[in-house]
Amino acid sequence: MAEHEESAGGVPPLDEEAAWAAIVAGYGQEPPDPPGARPFRPIENLMLPEEDVQPEPPAAAPTALGGSVVFAPGVGLGPRDHAPAEPKDEDAAGDAADEGHFVPPEPPELPPADTTAKFAWLAVVGGPVLLLLAVLLQWDMTWWLTTLGIGGFLGGFATLVARMSGDTDDDDDDPGRGAVV
Repeated sequence: MAEHEESAGGVPPLDEEAAWAAIVAGYGQEPPDPPGARPFRPIENLMLPEEDVQPEPPAAAPTALGGSVVFAPGVGLGPRDHAPAEPKDEDAAGDAADEGHFVPPEPPELPPADTTAKFAWLAVVGGPVLLLLAVLLQWDMTWWLTTLGIGGFLGGFATLVARMSGDTDDDDDDPGRGAVV
């Protein structure tokens, strides 16, 4: 017990009894405001000006990029405060109808789909739609309807995957040779 009463560094030990007594004595009391804090204002008076507040001097004009001006939140140059630069005379020489709008080029046409791909997509989409239709219209779930729905989906999916990872003539070259100069 004598070891607890001595503290390292010459700091006197904490008197827990006195600390708890101070906490219990102050229970339910509001702590004092920190120095410099303003008194509480009721909600009815929040929009009224404060008597002890001095008006802020007008803000200085923003400096160029690289300056050390720090803006308060909500003040300063944000994306909505940006104005486009005025056009110069040499920029006006272009077509007036152009106005700087970008018109993308026409996309290339898609390659035509072959018959196998069309039937595979029909099976992938049509199989579940057929089963859903059978359930909604309360048809008898016969063996051929189930086989057509599930088999069509699985067969179409397998066809699309096999065609996607199909063999090409480029893959038959010797891949272990690396770059050939």
